[in-house]
Amino acid sequence: MRDKKIVLSESEMPKQWYNINSDLPKPLDPPLHPQTGKPLSPEDLAPLFPMGLIEQEVSTERFIDIPEQILDIYSMWRPTPLVRAQRLEQYLDTPAKIFFKNESVSPPGSHKPNTAVAQAYYNKVEGIRKLSTETGAGQWGSALAFACNMLGIDLNVFMVRVSYDQKPYRKVMMKVWGADVFASPSELTESGKNILAQDPDSTGSLGIAISEAVEQAVKDEKVHYSLGSVLNHVLLHQTVIGLETKKQMEKAGLYPDILIGCVGGGSNFAGLAFPFVLDKLNGKDIRLIAVEPIACPTLTKGPYAYDYGDTAKMAPIVKMYSLGHDFVPAPIHSGGLRYHGMAPQVSLLHNEKIIEAIALPQNPVFEASVIFAKTEGIIPAPETSHAIKAAIDEALKCKENKEEKTIVFNFSGHGHFDLSSYQNYLEGNLEDYEYPDEKIKEALDKLPKV
Repeated sequence: MRDKKIVLSESEMPKQWYNINSDLPKPLDPPLHPQTGKPLSPEDLAPLFPMGLIEQEVSTERFIDIPEQILDIYSMWRPTPLVRAQRLEQYLDTPAKIFFKNESVSPPGSHKPNTAVAQAYYNKVEGIRKLSTETGAGQWGSALAFACNMLGIDLNVFMVRVSYDQKPYRKVMMKVWGADVFASPSELTESGKNILAQDPDSTGSLGIAISEAVEQAVKDEKVHYSLGSVLNHVLLHQTVIGLETKKQMEKAGLYPDILIGCVGGGSNFAGLAFPFVLDKLNGKDIRLIAVEPIACPTLTKGPYAYDYGDTAKMAPIVKMYSLGHDFVPAPIHSGGLRYHGMAPQVSLLHNEKIIEAIALPQNPVFEASVIFAKTEGIIPAPETSHAIKAAIDEALKCKENKEEKTIVFNFSGHGHFDLSSYQNYLEGNLEDYEYPDEKIKEALDKLPKV
């Protein structure tokens, strides 16, 4: 039995991004200035982002054209295959059809270059020659290093300390593409120094790393900041995933009953799900499931409230599900899912009960990823494995209920640089850490009063 790949020709690659702002059930609450608490203006964002991205951030046009130079770089790996996981279906003995959108075929091995290339392009058009950014597990840092290399831009990456130590070859990958990589918190910024003064052994967080990257951009007019998730323009660029998936499903004569993606900040889930949201709003019977770790239960335990995007309160204040801006998660191996907040667009859709959210512990997640690796042959990233576990659970429900549903999940990245995580799992050294409710309440006491 061979897996069936549904492959689009290059000419069928999307030429536009889909902007969900045009179809949200209600407008997003405005982002606020971190110092004044007043709604942000485009001028407030100019020290961080090029105007091309700021315009996308606030746009309500349904479709936005993708520039030719971006399409040219995309064509190195896009369109990506939609693969039917028949060996996994056979192993589970399920009547369900399981498909995965394989974003691991990009040069950096994940979905992240879809926005990294776009962000590097718009910065270059505006004359910016250096970017600063943060990265959790290293997938975003790798993707932006790749993009900056393709477009001739310098890059500084602040990598969360625990991932910096756990995933040394991610650092090498970034450096091969010319980036400078620093463990966060670092001594390079005031925000990093302040954290280290309080906790010299800090394992870091995405909130801290964002603070360092934003500080570097704010203090140097020649440097811009680049973010791998959360903001509207980032999720916009990822919609090429879902747009391609729609076409591929049409070629197969199918429509998904269930769409699944892991969530940290929300970008890969949004990339797959957003092009299907309008169908759901128009009455289509489809479930959209976001999967997060129980060690960082943003959607499942956090409130829907205004919060800072970073620990040092330098990034904009946005309305989102949040565990508190000074939340420091346990050092689980899914580094890309350890962010304290969730994308405002994803948050609004969850609050309106258009999408679902579940939280999973890491041992069952790794068990699912090993099953996938043994059946489908690809070793998944720990983040991606959350979507795999949820897909397996849904397929087993189909078996129990004798339902022939079609399940599609986003295979957001491979795990070739995460083998130390697998080693710990195979040796029985992973703990299923659930973030305590009292810690969440403590962090939420510090939400901005707006």
